[in-house]
Amino acid sequence: MNVKTMLFIMNPFAGQKRANRVLPDILLLFSQAGYDMHTVMTTGTGAATRAAQALGGDVDLVVCCGGDGTLNETITGLLRAGVQTPLGYIPTGTTNDFAASLGLSHNPVQAAKDILGGEVHTYDAGRFGARYFSYVASFGAFTRSSYIVPQNIKNALGHTAYVLGGISELSQIRNEHIRMDIDGEIVEDDFLFGAICNSTSIGGILTLDPEQVDMGDGLFEVMLVRMPRSFAELSECLRAVQSQDYNCEMITFRSASHIRVEADPTMAWSLDGEKEEGHAVVEVENLHHAIHLIQGKKADA
Repeated sequence: MNVKTMLFIMNPFAGQKRANRVLPDILLLFSQAGYDMHTVMTTGTGAATRAAQALGGDVDLVVCCGGDGTLNETITGLLRAGVQTPLGYIPTGTTNDFAASLGLSHNPVQAAKDILGGEVHTYDAGRFGARYFSYVASFGAFTRSSYIVPQNIKNALGHTAYVLGGISELSQIRNEHIRMDIDGEIVEDDFLFGAICNSTSIGGILTLDPEQVDMGDGLFEVMLVRMPRSFAELSECLRAVQSQDYNCEMITFRSASHIRVEADPTMAWSLDGEKEEGHAVVEVENLHHAIHLIQGKKADA
């Protein structure tokens, strides 16, 4: 049997630790497929990035087992290393927005089988200043819940933890005055929420029309929700978001490859669910086909 090499990066605390119970089955599948594995269990922030950056270019396959945050770190490591090693993803987090957008299996063993029987597809990533993101950079209402909810609460409550965290933010919602240069078009106003994304799911709460999103077209979807100035505007805003009516006056929806954002430097962002401190000015760039992801046939579009 031809021996191939693989880097297996796992966050053992992701989601409700459900992957831990089937870890021997997952590793056995890759071993039987002829892979000599180097396994890294992440122990804190940055561990997946360091492993992928140091070892990702020396193996035939990198497999990430964890949530959106672990995937973000793994992709960041590969991009920093400048390598195009095929990446397999076993989604075991709380929301798994990236996996939901691509229809990847949420069954860890099936996801491993899909990697072994799949093919490489290329998708876009994003550069946000000096950082990277795989599917979304967002600000405003409900974005804090992605990074303020403790891991043990996420494990206990699952997706409900994000919903409860979002509800707790209602009393802290504030105007965010933003000026954006969206591929040359200037948009400036007070906004309730904003997202620069490459995904149909954001936080497992907000969804975008799959017909509007192509994760490999070299363009982000930019969604800005204006701050309501009356109860009528708030009702219209909620209706528009729920019905995915992007022609609503309350919503700005554009596709773009480069965005320059000017904002209050105290305004925090969320990158793939992880906190990013505020910037007075930040450049956001689409990295076309930067992610080389293995998908099983069932996940193919």
